[in-house]
Amino acid sequence: MTKRGTGERIEPGFGPARERTMPPHAPRGARKPKRRRRSGLVGALSLALTLMVWGAAALALLVGYHLTQLPPIDQLAVPKRPPNIAILADDGSLLANRGDTGGAAVRIADLPPYAPKAFVAIEDRRFYSHWGVDPLGILRAATRNVAGGATQGGSTLTQQLAKNLFLTQERTFSRKIQEAILAVWLERKYSKNQILELYLNRVYFGSGAYGIEAASQKYFGHPAKALTLPEAAMLAGLMKAPTKLAPNRNAKGAQERAAQVIAAMAEEGFITEGMARFALANPAKAARPQGAGSANYAADYVVDALDDAVGAIEEDVVVQTTISARLQSLAEQALTGELDARGAKFGVEQGALVSLDPDGAIKALVGGRDYADSQFNRATAAKRQPGSAFKPFVYLAALEHGLTPASVREDAPINVHGWTPENYSRKYFGPVTLTQALALSLNTVAVRLGLEVGPKAVINAARRMGIKSDLAPNASIALGTSEVTPLELTSAYVPFANGGIGVEPFIIQRVKTAAGKQLYLRKRVGNGRAMDAQYLPMMNVMMQETLLTGTARKGDLPGWQAAGKTGTSQEFRDAWFVGYTSRLVTGVWLGNDDSSPTKKASGGNLPVEIWSRYMRAALQGVPPQPLPGGVWRAPEQNPFWPSAPGESGAPPVADAGAPPPGYPSFPDAAPGRAQASGGPTPPGLIPQGGEARRAPTREKNFFESLFGGG
Repeated sequence: MTKRGTGERIEPGFGPARERTMPPHAPRGARKPKRRRRSGLVGALSLALTLMVWGAAALALLVGYHLTQLPPIDQLAVPKRPPNIAILADDGSLLANRGDTGGAAVRIADLPPYAPKAFVAIEDRRFYSHWGVDPLGILRAATRNVAGGATQGGSTLTQQLAKNLFLTQERTFSRKIQEAILAVWLERKYSKNQILELYLNRVYFGSGAYGIEAASQKYFGHPAKALTLPEAAMLAGLMKAPTKLAPNRNAKGAQERAAQVIAAMAEEGFITEGMARFALANPAKAARPQGAGSANYAADYVVDALDDAVGAIEEDVVVQTTISARLQSLAEQALTGELDARGAKFGVEQGALVSLDPDGAIKALVGGRDYADSQFNRATAAKRQPGSAFKPFVYLAALEHGLTPASVREDAPINVHGWTPENYSRKYFGPVTLTQALALSLNTVAVRLGLEVGPKAVINAARRMGIKSDLAPNASIALGTSEVTPLELTSAYVPFANGGIGVEPFIIQRVKTAAGKQLYLRKRVGNGRAMDAQYLPMMNVMMQETLLTGTARKGDLPGWQAAGKTGTSQEFRDAWFVGYTSRLVTGVWLGNDDSSPTKKASGGNLPVEIWSRYMRAALQGVPPQPLPGGVWRAPEQNPFWPSAPGESGAPPVADAGAPPPGYPSFPDAAPGRAQASGGPTPPGLIPQGGEARRAPTREKNFFESLFGGG
């Protein structure tokens, strides 16, 4: 349609509003596509805006919901770091750390500058620019991971810290939202360096090490402040998979990951190209631990004893112990070395070794064959039958009742109300001295002595010497049927080595806070006299003979006066040797945790050899010193055989002479039997002056008549 007088077209419509002027001859609908394009763009923008509004609303609702699942933000606080217990050897070297975090807290200022930067480079490159959550970092990490190269995670260091401090390790969308909320809160409350410091002291590095200090000590054997660039890069690389990449288990994997960290540090300008080349050419290697395995048994015992010393621990502490790192390592090598070499042959799976100074200080404590396999501390917690290793307390009680090493008692079958203990070989020597009976571990003599003095007297002697476990007051106590721990039995031998003074075994010397405040200092005091000084040389001569010609012949220490006693329980379930010099008292126990019988492991074989191997190394370079009180001998007569029946009654004299030629020697005796291996002299005959004579005879005493001894 055209407007009159103009020739212009008028679009049909309803009223003026629909009127549109168009140039003459314009094609119908020529401007319609432009209008439609504008309408489409406006619609898309409107839809996007609507979606953004609804998305923001949904996100706000989602965040609000998860905020309600958290404690009020204004009440949130970084959990107090559990205290660390640094356990030191007597020379100040670190034995172990204990506590939930495993290592002492360190300040960033005390670390080499490249150490924290290694973590930033590989874990969160935009750490110092984001506000807790880093969308650009997530995108960058995703791109890098797709393209290859140094892989990175999407979570910031702050998010990782929030997870470690406040959340569980579950992998859910809900937890990620809470993690982001807490990360933003941490960024508002703490500075970047404070967050990074918290992170480095809380994160897990594998192999039980929490915190950079514990990890540095665990893997490299020195404090975190001494970390080299390759070592710092290796620790930072562990964040990807701490257990899988631990350098003491996967050296190659740890080094490959450390190389990625070094490349990332160079790319970010944290280190120079020269530093990067040097670090790549000299990768870090995990240090070989020095007795670290067995030292954990000592560390566990320290923690147990710490509560009695200082009570509850509220802050980081440093515990100076009595443990010698050198002796601990030697003890571990002796025990595990012999068990690895011959344990299977004797059917022995486990063992323990305890070594003490004559004042009761524990110098070495090995509670098992391998701490990684079993953390049960057999040295302090396993109660086992000591067998003949208990007999010294029987003989001490006998001395206190007037006998001497030269006193004679009958080695013959005995019946105690139906109980018939016997020597292992079922061979008997007739009249023998106490020295000979103890050295050869003759069971019938020990039982006779126990009955003669009474079980209560034996228990009293054992208590004074240091035995605290329950002891049954019966005839079999003489053969060590009441159970004790290796630490308990070894400490009860200490008075023999120190002049007769009772001791309480101890492992803690002093305790200080990390700031240096002293919390505890041990006062070296004894428990008073455990045995009269006159009996000391008598016990020395009898137990020294055990090493010279008796059941512990393999334990003789050249140049040293040494004494001790073997022990074997019934059916060879337990094998013991406890021996001493004037410098060290050491006990060895071997057996199986389920108390199953061994393959004839006795006190006279493996335990003595372990003891000898350890003591020879431990005393190397130490000037030999005689036993306190000397050793007893009867004047003008052979110290092992009296010239007449009955008791010698001679006063103690130092330095017992050599045993008679042809003096018989036997393996250790088990309760119920005393092992025998024969000898050049028939039972009952005593070589003297080049010819054999019959042992002196005497009348039966009361107990022999009563119980049938012959």
